[in-house]
Amino acid sequence: MATRAVPRALRASNIFSTAARPTIQTILPSSQRAFHISAIRLQKKKKNTTTTTPGAGAFARTDDSITVEYPEDPSKLPSSQPVDSGIGRAGQNVFPTLATFSLQGKVGVVTGGARGLGLVMGQGIVVSGGDLAIVDLNKEEATKQAQNIVETFKKDYPSAKKIPKVTAHYADVSDPASVDACIAEIVAEHGKIDNLVTSAGFTENFEAVNYPVDRLRKLWGVNVDGTYLFATAIARHLMDRNSPGSLVFIGSMSGSIVNVPQPQTPYNASKAAVRHLAASFAVEWAKAGIRVNCISPGYMLTALTKKILDENPDLKEKWTSLIPQGQMGNPEDLMGPVTFLLSDASRYVTGADLRVDGGYTCT
Repeated sequence: MATRAVPRALRASNIFSTAARPTIQTILPSSQRAFHISAIRLQKKKKNTTTTTPGAGAFARTDDSITVEYPEDPSKLPSSQPVDSGIGRAGQNVFPTLATFSLQGKVGVVTGGARGLGLVMGQGIVVSGGDLAIVDLNKEEATKQAQNIVETFKKDYPSAKKIPKVTAHYADVSDPASVDACIAEIVAEHGKIDNLVTSAGFTENFEAVNYPVDRLRKLWGVNVDGTYLFATAIARHLMDRNSPGSLVFIGSMSGSIVNVPQPQTPYNASKAAVRHLAASFAVEWAKAGIRVNCISPGYMLTALTKKILDENPDLKEKWTSLIPQGQMGNPEDLMGPVTFLLSDASRYVTGADLRVDGGYTCT
């Protein structure tokens, strides 16, 4: 991947230092180049001739030097592993809970389900009793993870009478024909679809004035068009069956606030669109018994995020300093919220945006 030229010296908005520092570029070796980050440390600022306090606003601005590009080849992304669902091995520590939280008898679809947040939320569906269709651009990874989820379930529930059915499917979520073919394949294998989680999406950090328009369209194609296409296709399926259903869109706290210091205007706008799609569909489809809600995660420690922060510990310190709980979330923190919104426990909840962000958006 070609590196981007280091931008000009920054204003006092840089998070790293107020002292003169040499320029630093962090690029992964070619064997691991799933993304790259360019970070430039702040050059010594000229004497302030105004009455404004030096450094004012420094922690509330974006830093145009922070650049993260998403890999063109999804196979370059770090693989994920099924998580400990909290039940303990051999079915131990299983506590009673409301029966309405069960997804037994339901078939759930998770887009972007082969790694990261999507994989863990799909595992949550299975642990809660549902069958699962993993949809991903990388079908090989999806197939591997489908097997991993089933094996993990068997270890956790050795006496289970029913082993969940977990299948893997390819789809380019931004392509209507690919989406329709994927839906038809899932229905052929599972007989129906009851629930959807739209986890396919990506972000890039880039100053807006220099963000390539082709990448802007690709980002919106996945994040917004992909959500719209899968939601409307499954809504048609549910309406044809005259069946209720629950759809959960994975938005982001970035759809409600502006993250700092990394610039990501196109991503923020795309997630705001996802949030409002959920509200709009919720009203339009309420008469059909289809509920639509949004989950807006904050900073989550996925495998990809860990790689970025390992290269930039200063960035992690900045992020966590703005989170009231003082730490980033883990992917498994979304298992409960997604199960709640998909299940009958939330049957009077529609059009909601559930923020899972450690309190970030409260401040």
